[in-house]
Amino acid sequence: MNAPQHNMTHWAERVDMAAAFRWTARLNMHEGVANHFSYAINDDGSKFLMNPNQMHFARIKASDMIEVDANDPDTLSGPNAPDPTAWGLHGGMHRLVPHARCAMHVHSIHATVLASLADSTLPPIDQNCCTFFNRIIVDNDYGGLAFEDEGARCAAQFTDPKKKVMVMGNHGILIIGATVAETFNRLYYFERAAETYIRALQTGQPLRVIPDDIAEKTARELEEYPDQDTRHLTELKAILDEEGSTYAN
Repeated sequence: MNAPQHNMTHWAERVDMAAAFRWTARLNMHEGVANHFSYAINDDGSKFLMNPNQMHFARIKASDMIEVDANDPDTLSGPNAPDPTAWGLHGGMHRLVPHARCAMHVHSIHATVLASLADSTLPPIDQNCCTFFNRIIVDNDYGGLAFEDEGARCAAQFTDPKKKVMVMGNHGILIIGATVAETFNRLYYFERAAETYIRALQTGQPLRVIPDDIAEKTARELEEYPDQDTRHLTELKAILDEEGSTYAN
């Protein structure tokens, strides 16, 4: 990994975000040059790091991350400024949801299939699905592109700190967390859980649903499992480093 660029703040977070972008692309959970990840860098969430507009996830480097300032009217007119939908969704989350330090929005295939069903709930049919038991917001009121009003509408639904996943009906998913590693880990396992559920539905066979008390117990045990999120991202960065990736440049 390259040494920190001392003229840039929050270098460690930039590197973590770049690694998450690269791995999201590798897993085909991206949307070409659309979708965004962000990380708040001040207490009130008015400033945050975000990927440049229209840059493919597979090419993003730590030094590419832009700093968005809600209090600076020139932010959205600067080089590589985020598009209005990115500003609307992520700006709303960081300003209105204090525990949303990091936010990741994608249209990954299986999560988006789930978001397209009339019933977008995720039943606890395996351990990964149990991770999200009673921890998902299902938004049934898709309002078009996520400009500022739509972003604020979505953010207003994150009233329960336990719920850090939003299935955005007819759209995709929005994942929040305290760190990049935590948020990416949640994003990864939600897509895995959604894939298991969608593939199970495709068999046409009855589902073996885990009882609520066991599902909740499993969810709590997974929440308390030590350091999985940081170890997960650390291992991914190690793989990228061994491959000579430029993500940390």
